[in-house]
Amino acid sequence: MRTIDLRGQQLAPADLLAAVPRATQARSEALETAARIVEDVRVRGEEALREQAERFDRVTGHAIRVPAEHLAEAAESVDPAVREALTKAISRVRRASAAQVPEPRVTEIGPGARIAQRWQPINRAGVYIPGGKAPLASSVIMNVVPAQVAGVRSIALASPPQAGHEGRVHPTILAAAALLGIDEVYAVGGAGAIGALAHGVADLGLDPVDVVTGPGNNYVASAKRAVAGVVGTDSEAGATEILIVADAAADPRLIAADLISQAEHDEQASAVLVTDSSELAQRVADEVTRQAASTTHAARVAEALAGPQSAIVLVDDRAMAEAFSNAYAPEHLELHLSDAAAVAERFTSAGAVFVGDQTPVSLGDYLAGSNHVLPTGGQARYAPGLGAYTFLRPQQVIEYDHAALSEVRAGVVALAAAELLPGHGDAVEARFAEPAGGHEVR
Repeated sequence: MRTIDLRGQQLAPADLLAAVPRATQARSEALETAARIVEDVRVRGEEALREQAERFDRVTGHAIRVPAEHLAEAAESVDPAVREALTKAISRVRRASAAQVPEPRVTEIGPGARIAQRWQPINRAGVYIPGGKAPLASSVIMNVVPAQVAGVRSIALASPPQAGHEGRVHPTILAAAALLGIDEVYAVGGAGAIGALAHGVADLGLDPVDVVTGPGNNYVASAKRAVAGVVGTDSEAGATEILIVADAAADPRLIAADLISQAEHDEQASAVLVTDSSELAQRVADEVTRQAASTTHAARVAEALAGPQSAIVLVDDRAMAEAFSNAYAPEHLELHLSDAAAVAERFTSAGAVFVGDQTPVSLGDYLAGSNHVLPTGGQARYAPGLGAYTFLRPQQVIEYDHAALSEVRAGVVALAAAELLPGHGDAVEARFAEPAGGHEVR
């Protein structure tokens, strides 16, 4: 891992943003490629999806719409320990997601004047589940459960076909879908899957969805940008990121393990340590070298840690560490600080904050109850992670009676005239005019 030394510098917000390690070139190239793939699916539908499956997944002749028997077989054959873990995760995520659904509220503006705030679920959701380097069965839960809690009635799931499973979706992903009662599943992957969910594929019976969600690599994240405006999307949950802020008392062994845990996702994964202790920085670097050499995905981890998106960042003090973290706005933020709980509220920009060295990101990936589909690429400065609210549309329902309208009649007319839109005022005045029959309109 490279070292970025920011000590002894007075850095403005723009300087901090410039110092953030990012693989910007990779994201730029991914956007161009993803847009072409999405457009190809929009134009050619199933034909394009099959060509992409052969090119990217080394699969041909597979059933794109997953047969019901594949789901049933996966549910029956899943390892009991995995089933138990999936069931526990479903329960925990369901409880946490339920807290994200607002209660309807009615505000009495005045006598006869009321505004109701209600949250309507979308009609149809499309969720994407990665299955290439890692078959993320846990992501099925993280996407589907919030949609179900929100009240979405129609959910389509897409995940890549697996060459090692005769072109089927990975069986653990299918098992998780079956446990949640999802029966509309498509064996399509990557940017093409996002395009298929957004635009629909008539030949497959795949109707367009209203919102597309789910994590993936930079191509999947970029595909969401390509379909924005056609459908709603969650934040661009691209290649994973972890930023750890640590002080001199932190355990370098645990920090190294957590950096490696996220680097094993993908060669584009970002792993960053921020500390004001040069001694800790060196000890972590040594631990990363030692642990990474023996980890299962050593080559993948090595490439991610050596990339421009990963670094050890040295800062002068805690204040600079906080400023850097908030500028970076990581997907996952771990606080390995002696007073982590007391200062967590100062770290305002992160997809999820993991407080203390006993709360690793791995916990959030599976069984914390929180959602692991989170914004990457700095979007946590302005965008939330996935939740029940992703699938809800806030609506205002306005109801005034004649007397309440009369009270604001003059104000509406005055503002309409000031804005040179007299028809607006006329629409109100019409409700106070005598109709031809002589009866006042009410």
